Amino acid sequence: PKFKRKPPFRDSKLTRLLQDSLGGNSRTIMIACCSPADFNLEETVNTLRYATQARNIKTSATANKVQTISQEEAMKLKRE
Repeated sequence: PKFKRKPPFRDSKLTRLLQDSLGGNSRTIMIACCSPADFNLEETVNTLRYATQARNIKTSATANKVQTISQEEAMKLKRE
């Protein structure tokens, strides 16, 4: 093909590194560093594309509810 197929957003290496921050019950702020230099044009464009994709992710938060647990389970969780 004339253009490379970009991987789905979820298959990105950076997304894998940030998966705990991008999903679930968290609010994430992403800062995209861009350069005005000509030799950084391709990297800057890729960064802006990734930031745009990340900005368009919509997740829904759910309340974390803890059911009653036994004293033994509570001690085990404290040790972890």
